[in-house]
Amino acid sequence: MKGEGEAGGVMDRHQVRLRVNGTEHELLVEARRTLADMLRHDLGYTGTNVGCEHGICGACTVRLDDAPVRSCLVFGVQADGAEVRTVEGLADGDDLSDLQQAFRDHHAMRVLHAWLPDAGRGIFCRTRARPTCAPARRAAARGG
Repeated sequence: MKGEGEAGGVMDRHQVRLRVNGTEHELLVEARRTLADMLRHDLGYTGTNVGCEHGICGACTVRLDDAPVRSCLVFGVQADGAEVRTVEGLADGDDLSDLQQAFRDHHAMRVLHAWLPDAGRGIFCRTRARPTCAPARRAAARGG
């Protein structure tokens, strides 16, 4: 579908269907919009952060069909038909996961993560506040 852009140019928009943290979504997305921007601005999943916009920092990491990807480097249209899991997907309703609670308790900032459903394995983090990250990871590995 073609539409007119803000500057009078032509925008290419595509219908995208995907499941985010178990919830089905269908939306019209510009071809150039990143998955990170689509998740944050169009769908409201603000746990996906954009740091460097080059894929280096990992703040935008999500799981796309169970593979970790840097969502600032993936176009939203590439997620059509996919299952996406964001950091919000770790929570059980209003209850934070052990990993989320540990990061909250220790005031740790998530900059790089390659998380798995069980928080005790596969957790990597690199932060500006590294002294708070290590205790958060240890607490998450202990289950709180």
